[in-house]
Amino acid sequence: MEPSLNNDLGYPILIGDDLEDELRAFARRRGPVSAMLVDANPNLRPRIARVRAAIAAPSPLRVALSERRKRLATVEQTLDALLAAGVERSGLVVGAGGGVASDLFGFACGIYMRGVEYAHVATSLVAMVDAAIGGKTGVDLRGGKNLAGTFRDPVAVFCDVSALRTLPARAMREGLAEIVKAAIIEGGDFFEELEELAPHPLARWPWAHVIEMAVKVKTMTVADDRLEAGSRELLNLGHTFAHAIERASGFRVSHGAAVAVGLRAAGLLALRTGRFSEREYLRVLALLTLVGLPLQIPLEPRAIFTAMGSDKKKRNGRLRFVLPRSLGDVEYGIECDPRSVRAVLAKLSQPPGTVDARR
Repeated sequence: MEPSLNNDLGYPILIGDDLEDELRAFARRRGPVSAMLVDANPNLRPRIARVRAAIAAPSPLRVALSERRKRLATVEQTLDALLAAGVERSGLVVGAGGGVASDLFGFACGIYMRGVEYAHVATSLVAMVDAAIGGKTGVDLRGGKNLAGTFRDPVAVFCDVSALRTLPARAMREGLAEIVKAAIIEGGDFFEELEELAPHPLARWPWAHVIEMAVKVKTMTVADDRLEAGSRELLNLGHTFAHAIERASGFRVSHGAAVAVGLRAAGLLALRTGRFSEREYLRVLALLTLVGLPLQIPLEPRAIFTAMGSDKKKRNGRLRFVLPRSLGDVEYGIECDPRSVRAVLAKLSQPPGTVDARR
């Protein structure tokens, strides 16, 4: 299998079922694997056993992961495990797991002995289309989400589509929120294809193709702005709201659910500021609804607004948003009146409909 998309990121991204042959060839080219970091989720063990056999890795180092454990204490445990395993600075570490694993393992490998080469086998949809690609790694602090981290590219990413069969529908929808986000950014055929697929059961979706479309959006955007100095912020569409929702809920609301509500909120704010058409906004809501994503959240608006205070995109103390002008035309770095933001937050506890029309 050839690297997907002929991307400009400088490392291969492979997408497909049963990637053992590609993993074996990669390990043969790169040299012996020093350690294998894996999410301790027992559902992944059969897949991880096959990956381990393909790359001839030592016994995997299992790390218990969740959004609540995406913290510096877990990073320290991971670093200690790498040291105990005798990983040297010249070593190669292979990680396997979902979005939290990609963020945390990538961060740990980026700071272990000031950097050790790292490849990721993505086993969740959110990792395949977002977290494992682009080199952003990190963990949460008490004050907010992803506030400690580095830019550290992997040497390869393997999107193991076969692993999606191990996931419940709820976990698949985590990644669907990021795919809808990418489709709003890209517009055109991508968004229309998702509209056609949305009424069908997830088991019938052509996942390798859908993942490839989403990865194209991410790689092209990242290639233009590797360190998020500008246009890469487009990929944060809906995330200023989403990260605040996660934090305000004590991370009881999942990332995918928060992103879905965040996309509604970004559309509402774009409507309120005269950017977005009601017709396209309703297309976004319809798509989110058809794929089974939530559009409302039972949280106090004040709590969400307060949680926004730690958003990484703030400049000079002012919140900045990513907002759609149309499907395929999204702006970043938009400052909005706090009263408009609060008005949008006040609607998120209610279902969309006439409440959204009253701007």
